[in-house]
Amino acid sequence: MTWTTQPRSKFGQLNAIVSGTGKQLVLIHGVGLRAEAWSEQTSELSKLHKTVAIDIPGHGECSIPTDDFSLKDYAELISAAITTPSIIVGHSFGAMIALELAFRHSRKVKSVIALNAIFKRDEIAKKAVKNRFNTLSKQSNSDPSSTLNRWFSPEEKKARKVCKDWLSSTDPRGYYNAYKVFSSEDGPNENDLNKLHCPSLFITGSREPNSTPEMTKNMSKLTHTGKMEIIDDAAHMLPMTHAKHLNKTFKKFTMDNA
Repeated sequence: MTWTTQPRSKFGQLNAIVSGTGKQLVLIHGVGLRAEAWSEQTSELSKLHKTVAIDIPGHGECSIPTDDFSLKDYAELISAAITTPSIIVGHSFGAMIALELAFRHSRKVKSVIALNAIFKRDEIAKKAVKNRFNTLSKQSNSDPSSTLNRWFSPEEKKARKVCKDWLSSTDPRGYYNAYKVFSSEDGPNENDLNKLHCPSLFITGSREPNSTPEMTKNMSKLTHTGKMEIIDDAAHMLPMTHAKHLNKTFKKFTMDNA
């Protein structure tokens, strides 16, 4: 898979890569990325589902202005585009949005999968993410090297290069606005997780330094039907680096919760 640019369809006010038929599966990427980050999933899962990989506002082909956006605003735009109950999958900041959809728009969410989600950062992590935000500019993109070092192991060269290109060419204003929300939020609160009744699955990598295995375990324990998986020897970019494993997990989860 080369993660080459693919044509978009309209999805409400958003743009999305849409393929397949069947139960709808909506995929939400993280900060600085684009719908193509899900290419390994859409090519495989569209055999079973209608897959809708969106560009979040301010990213990819979606130029909706996001100044002063909150987490709620990102979720509201996606919710407005969903006209049939769907399986919602989010990665990183996308996981934050996916869970917000499950909490606030439960009638539109059949089940939710949260990849590399954060939950109650410790003080060191809070300081680190704030410091990273403080280096950003709305006018130009920062050197993505430190981000890529957190996301990938040295041998994951192809995926790393693709992400470097995306991070270097993304709209800096859209990136700044999304990262502002991501850095100021601390993940779902316990009350919302306690009230989450739809099937849910929380996944992260064993080498993930920020969306840690402990966070994933704690979130799943607080839900009524939540399950969890820690993928061995994986870091942040699971949809790209561990696609075969992830696709197998997605298929089983969606079949079990049809």
